[in-house]
Formats: sequence, structure tokens, C-alpha cells
Amino acid sequence: MMKTGAQHLVDTLTELGAEVAFGLPGVHNLPIWEALAESGIRLIGVRHEQTAGYAADGYARATGKLGVALVTTGPGAANTLGAVGEAMASASPVLVLATDIPAKLRRPGVVRGVLHETSDQAAMFAPVTKSATTVEVAEDIAPAVARAARLAVQPQSGPVYVGVPTDFLREHTTRLSAPDSTERFAAINLTDLDEAQRLLSGAARPLIWAGGGAARAEAGPVIGELAERLAAPVVTTFAGRGLLPPSHPCAAPNPVHDPEVGALWDEADVVLGIGTDFDGLMTQNWLMPKPPKLIAVNVDPQDAAKNYPPDLTLVGDARDVVSQLLTGLTPRPGLDELTGRLRGLHDSVRRRMRADEPQAADFLGTLEETLPESAVVVADMCVAGYWAGGYHRVSAPRRFAYPMGWGTLGFGFPASLGAAAAGAGRVVCVSGDGGFLYGCGDLATLAQESLPVTVIIVDDGGYGMLRYDQDREGLPQRGVNLHTPDFVGLARSFGVHADQVKGFGRAFRRRLGEFVRAEEPNVLVVRANLTPPLNTSPRWYRAHR
Repeated sequence: MMKTGAQHLVDTLTELGAEVAFGLPGVHNLPIWEALAESGIRLIGVRHEQTAGYAADGYARATGKLGVALVTTGPGAANTLGAVGEAMASASPVLVLATDIPAKLRRPGVVRGVLHETSDQAAMFAPVTKSATTVEVAEDIAPAVARAARLAVQPQSGPVYVGVPTDFLREHTTRLSAPDSTERFAAINLTDLDEAQRLLSGAARPLIWAGGGAARAEAGPVIGELAERLAAPVVTTFAGRGLLPPSHPCAAPNPVHDPEVGALWDEADVVLGIGTDFDGLMTQNWLMPKPPKLIAVNVDPQDAAKNYPPDLTLVGDARDVVSQLLTGLTPRPGLDELTGRLRGLHDSVRRRMRADEPQAADFLGTLEETLPESAVVVADMCVAGYWAGGYHRVSAPRRFAYPMGWGTLGFGFPASLGAAAAGAGRVVCVSGDGGFLYGCGDLATLAQESLPVTVIIVDDGGYGMLRYDQDREGLPQRGVNLHTPDFVGLARSFGVHADQVKGFGRAFRRRLGEFVRAEEPNVLVVRANLTPPLNTSPRWYRAHR
């Protein structure tokens, strides 16, 4: 059937199950806006292309589905790169659809000066995507988008980029079909599976370390069952938060950066790493010693082996592999003793936190007591976000998002817009004053779309983490103390309800409780200074031994 390229593009998104897209219009991509108006896809217009990328990422993390970002040519596309890099490092399935200059105006090997022209727009995305392609003929728009979308969600998931010359969008053309390119894992080697079961059954002190790959595979229930059968504690990474409920008898308290919790790793004789690459942020830059025996479960054997070489690798989907490990595995004694020990560790960690930073203890206690069960917390790169990332007790998978893949400041607020658009319930964004200013213009998006977001802005007058670093090294404070606006007045000027409190005491608890029960979006500003927690690199205990 003859349709415009833009119509074929939108038809493909519809067939892929896309429900929401985030974008910023430009003269080159307006035909996509026209086609979307005739579809059932909700288009959320944002005020900066980086917000489109982060929002698509936030949507993907909250749902496990493909996030879609629509941007225009040249600088519009380039503005998404920071967000796309975060999605790549965090394995978020994001599809970036960008226009490129008209094919009829391009001359190979020459940058002529066409509006928004670059020498190779797709090449900018190559280092931060699984695939970066430019459509060569109008008929290939639909299959190119379909191929890229399938690749984005295939394990290990990640962002993809498709560039479409703008003149193709209005060209009437037939549609080519794309072959199914879905990859399937080979059957697990039964000898390796038997060896893994033997090692786990014979371990005196087994430990399960579960990461983002386990969460994306929805492997929590089978990992919980395996942990109980082995009487093994389960440590989760930042990306694995919520994999097990906090009440699970084998759930170790977070973070592993507390010495009491880190001891679980030190004493383990067999570690089962599921869906993880043991990155530097979790291992204190690999100062954790390699365990005597390491079994890796991963969709990518190279990813599994790049930091701690495993003694055995089981390649495949985490849920499938763990399910097979469970078959025939005899329960071990010691579960009650383990549960008692982990509860003691939790109490010890919380006492340390209360003594180390009572304001942080109040902050986290309020989150735990006032947030709805279904709330999603999105944290930015800020001191309050570090506390949430390390210590917030996440009740279920996909209810916490944190930019610890690439560590991109400014992630929190725009990603919370995407999570809220997923319809999962109230989203609570934890941001600092510096990071929030990266995307404050999208308060307009928050108001326009009436998204159920509560933004907590912890205003310490600058970059608190960097200030701590300079003070710790005896350096003068340079570049870290900021002139910040009246955030309450700023939010209200966009039509967003806002208020301010001092510290994390009773007033904060009362106001946050009111804000998260509201139907409309709101902003709560907290004037406070927090000391960074143990999961920030200047305080890693292994580095100071």
C-alpha cells in the first residue's frame, strides 16, 4: 500500500506495540508529528532533546518495554547523546529516531552547508548504541525501524539509532518487509549445568550476586527460590534493586559498600553472579578479592568475564538458567540462621547510617513510610540520590531508577517524566539543585501533560558531592557553590504546585505525604546539606584499608 515514509514509520511503531513517544519537533521531522496524530500513540512533546532521550530511558526502565525518542537533524540529534550513553551503559532499550538532511541534497564526502548537516550523523551514535544506521531508500524506513527495535530489546538490551533523511518522510512509497532477526540462545551445556549444581551444593558459604540482567529477565522469583534452597544471601547491584522484596529471608541489606555487608563477599567460597559484569562502582574498582569459585550466568560470556574471570559460565537468559539450576538441587540447612544474621546486618547498617548522617536516616525513613506501595523512585546524581541508591528499600523490580550506568548528572527529572508516562503510579524524583537545573524547562512538560510526579529538590546551594571532595582534600571550594533560583517560585510560574521545607524532619514528612497522595504534579524543595554515604567513591572502605 502506498503511504508516506512518515506513515510507514508510525505504522511500524504501532505494530511494535509503542504506546508513548517523547520528542521535540523541528522543521525536518514535522511529517512524523502529522502521522502520529492519526495513530493511537501518545506523543509527549518535551523542551529539550536530552529530555526526550532520558524520558524514553525512564519509560523503558519502568516498563521493560521499548522507549521511543523522536528528534530532529544535526544539533537536535546530538543533544540526545548524553542520555543515549546512559541508556547504553544501563542496558535500557531505547529507540532514537532522528531525521537527517535530505538525501537529494547530500553529496558524498562533502559537507555542503545544508541546514543541520554533519559529515556522518549516525557515526556520532556508534559508540553509545548497539546499532546506528541511516535509511538509504524510502522503502526501507519500516524494516529499518523494525530491525532496530528488535535489536534494542534483545538481550543484552540497549539503545539503537535510526536516521531518516527528511525528504523520505513525505515520499509516497510501498513498504518492504523486515525478516525476523530475533536471536535465540543455544541450549545450556548439561555438563556445565551439572558442575554448577555440584559447586553450589558443596559450598560452605555460597553467595548470590544479582544485577540488572537478572532484573530485566524478571528472574527474581526463581533467584529467591534458589537462594532459599541454598541458604545463600543475595546481594543486588544498583541495577538489581527490587529483585527480591526486602522481606525475603535471603535478601542482604544494601549496600555492599558497608563493611558488614561486604564481609558476605569476603567469606564466600562460591559466588553465583547472575546478570552482572561486576562493575567498578559495585566492587569499589575491583578491590573486592576474586572469590575462590565464581559461576557466571550471563547472556554474553565476554561481558561475564571482563572483570572477574569465572570458573564456569552458563550462557543464557537469567530466569531460564536459574530455573534449570533449581531442578534436582537438594535444599541445604541453615536458612533460619542466615535470615537471623541478615536481619542483624540490616540493623547494624541502619545504626551506622543513623550515627553517620541522621538527616539521611530521616529522609530514607520518610520515603519508606510515606510512599505508596506502587511508587517508582527515580534518583539523580546527587548526594540525596546516592543515599537513595545505596539504602532505599525497593519493594519490587522496576520501582527504582538510578543513572549509575554512565553516571549522568541531570538524569533524574527527565527520566521521571518517562516513568510517569508509563502509568505505573506516582513517581518520586530525588534531585539536587544543580542536576535539576539541567532540565528545569521541562516543568512545562510536567504541567502540560499533568504527569503524576513529585519532585524532591534537595537544595544545598551547589554541587554537594564535589564540595565534599574539595573539602576532604583540603582544597578551596571552586565552581561548586551555585547561585540557585527560587525553586518554589520557578515551579509555580509553570503552574506546578510547590512548597519548601528546611531539613528532613516532621515538616518534610508531612508535606511529602500530602504531595504523593495528590493527583497533580508537584515540587517539594528541601533546604539541607547531607554527607555522602559509604557507596560514594571517596568513602569506599576498601580503598582506605
